[in-house]
Amino acid sequence: TQVLRKSLQRRVVLSTGSFLVYEAHKLISGFAEVHASFKVEDVIEQADYLYGSGETEKLYRLLVQHKNSDDAELLWRLARSSRDLAQLGTTSAEEKRQLTYDSLEYAKKALEKNESNFAAHKWYGICLSDVGDYEGIKTKIGNAIIIKEHFQRAIELNPKDATTIHLIGIWCYSFAEMPWYQRKIAATLFATPPTSTFQEALRYFHMAEEADPNFYSKNLLFLGKTYLKLNNKKMALLWLSKAKDYPAQTEEDKQV
Repeated sequence: TQVLRKSLQRRVVLSTGSFLVYEAHKLISGFAEVHASFKVEDVIEQADYLYGSGETEKLYRLLVQHKNSDDAELLWRLARSSRDLAQLGTTSAEEKRQLTYDSLEYAKKALEKNESNFAAHKWYGICLSDVGDYEGIKTKIGNAIIIKEHFQRAIELNPKDATTIHLIGIWCYSFAEMPWYQRKIAATLFATPPTSTFQEALRYFHMAEEADPNFYSKNLLFLGKTYLKLNNKKMALLWLSKAKDYPAQTEEDKQV
């Protein structure tokens, strides 16, 4: 169905060449090792296959071998993979913290290698936000403008990336519903504290949906939540129903 197709597209566009399938099969079976002589393109193809297959731990083991790479495409994938591994329920609290900080370092290195890589900007913003969860609300709010700037730069470089557009919507939603005590903290950190509205958040969620319809269960959920904040129950019901009926392919889909 279209929904399933979009769900797969959200994960990754896969190559189905026989060489790739063979190489990925060897990886999944545990018989392959990645050598320094491998071409970057080969590693990226293998990584994308594992990502699309949901093989989080195998993907991390593949990519972490290239943590000293100078290739931004490998490094942002390693940042994403480290974050995904941190999110697993089987990952201990100590490992989760280390992986969260590691992911930020990999994303930062990816940016240093190629400032024009949209995915490096996107994942730097995501990972910087995650680190803020460990460093307290002051740091998290203090990094907010930097995070948004990287999301906006990612959209400049790739205007069709629905996920990044959605992330700016989440940023706007978070500041629109920010409680008073957090607003006071923001006022101490910035001469002009960052603010937003639910109308602005709604605009980004709709932009994401226009870029790639039905691409993400969480975007559907936040369209519904934002319409509720705006007291439009009819539209809220429409989008919340779509979120409820979305086929749950991932743990996040189930939570939505």
